[in-house]
Amino acid sequence: MRRTPRLPPSLRGLTLIFLAVFLVAVTGTGFAIHSATRATIAGLVDRRIEAAADAVTDDDGRADAALMARRIALLNRRRDTGDIGLLLLDRSGQRLAGNLAIPSIPAEGLSTLHRRDGIVGLTAGRALVRHLPGGGSLVAVAETEPFDHFRGPRRHIYLFGFGSIVLVVAAGMAAFGWIVARRIAATRSAAAAIIDGDLRRRLPLAGDGGVFDAQAATLNQMLDRIGELMRGLSEVSADIAHDLRTPLSRLRGRLALLAADADDAGMRAGLEAAIHDSDSLLALFAAILRITEVEGGARRAGFAPLDLAELAEAVGLMMIPAAEDSGHRLLVEARGPVPISGDRQLLTQAIINLVENARRHTPAGCVIRLAAGRDTLARLEVTDTGPGIAAADRPLALRRFGRLDASRGRRGHGLGLPLVEAIARLHRGTLALGDAAPGLRVTITLPLVG
Repeated sequence: MRRTPRLPPSLRGLTLIFLAVFLVAVTGTGFAIHSATRATIAGLVDRRIEAAADAVTDDDGRADAALMARRIALLNRRRDTGDIGLLLLDRSGQRLAGNLAIPSIPAEGLSTLHRRDGIVGLTAGRALVRHLPGGGSLVAVAETEPFDHFRGPRRHIYLFGFGSIVLVVAAGMAAFGWIVARRIAATRSAAAAIIDGDLRRRLPLAGDGGVFDAQAATLNQMLDRIGELMRGLSEVSADIAHDLRTPLSRLRGRLALLAADADDAGMRAGLEAAIHDSDSLLALFAAILRITEVEGGARRAGFAPLDLAELAEAVGLMMIPAAEDSGHRLLVEARGPVPISGDRQLLTQAIINLVENARRHTPAGCVIRLAAGRDTLARLEVTDTGPGIAAADRPLALRRFGRLDASRGRRGHGLGLPLVEAIARLHRGTLALGDAAPGLRVTITLPLVG
C-alpha cells in the first residue's frame, strides 16, 4: 500500500521548509554563478596568454632565441599586454628574456597560480608553459583578478547580493505568515465563539474579494444554514413542549379531581397512576424547555461572580437529609475559594441533578461524595460507590433521552445529564464521565476568574 507523504502540521513548519529549500537553492545558484564566473575569466585569460605565446614563438615555434627576446621586449612595451608576464628560459633553465620573476616553473601546459606561488604582485592568475623545439621554455602568466585581494570583495558582493535576496524573501514570507496567521486567528476566534454558543457570530470579511474572503463567505453561508436548521429544531421542540404542556396540565387537573371523587379504590389507584404519568410528561416538557433556554445562551448576560465551593457546600448540606431518607450517605468536601462567573440558579440545579442522579441510580447503602476545588480550573465532582457506567455506554448517558438498559424501569426521562452538560457548556466548561473505581465519577470543569 502506497503511503501518502506527511506534510508539516503547521503554517510555521511549511514556512521554515520553504525558506530552507529557498536558501539551499539560492546558495547553490550563487556557488554555480561564482564557479561559472571564475571559469569564464580563466578561459578568457587562457586565450590571452596563448595569443601572447603564439606572438612570441610563431605558429611553428621555430623562432630563434634572439628573435623571441626582441618580441618579448616589444610586447612588454604594448599597453594591451602590460599585465601579461613573459619569461624565456634556455635549455638549462637560465633566464634569457622577459619581465617575470617566478620562484618555480609550473608544469607544461595551462595551470592556475595563487598567492602561495610567490609571484610578486599576483594574487591569482593563469600560467602557460611551452617547451620549445630547440630546447628551453616560454612561460606566460596573466592575472585573473583585476586588482590585489579582489577575491574578498567579490565574495562580499556575492554575499550581499544573494543575502539581500534571502532577506527580502524571508521578510516577505514573515509578512505573509503574519497575514495568514491573523486571518486564521480571526477565524478561530469566531469559531470558538460559535462553539461557545454564540450562533450569530460569523467569520470576518476583509472586503478585498480575495480567497480568504471567498472562503469566509462560504463558511458564513454554511453557518447561516446550520443556524436556520438548529433554530427550526429548537423551535419545533419548544413549540411541541409549550403546546402539549397546557392541555396536559388540564388533563392532570381533571384526573386529580376524578381521583378525589372516586369511591372505588381500584379506580382511585388507576387515576393516581395516570396522574403520576402526567407528572412525568410535564417534567419531561419542562426539561426540554429548560435545555432549549440554556442552549440559547441568553442566561449568560446575567452571569455574576460566585464561589463554586461555597455554592456546592450549601446545596450539599441541604440535600443530606434527602440522601439519608433513601439510605445513602452524602459527603460534602468544599475546598475554597473557587471563584467563577456564572448563573447561581443554573449551577444549583446542575448540582442537584447530579446528586439526585447518583441517589436514583445507586442502591441504598452507597456513599455519594460531592466535592468542589480548583487547580488550573474550577472542578466540581460527584462520585458514588454504585455500579457505575461502562465506558462504552457513557456517550449514550450524555445523549438526550439516552437511557441505559439498567435504568429503563426507573423514573426519569434521560435529560438529567444532558441538561447538566448544557449548563456546563453555557459556563464555557465541560462535563465528563469517569470511573470512580467503584462507581461513577461526574466531573464539571469551569474557567476560573480573578
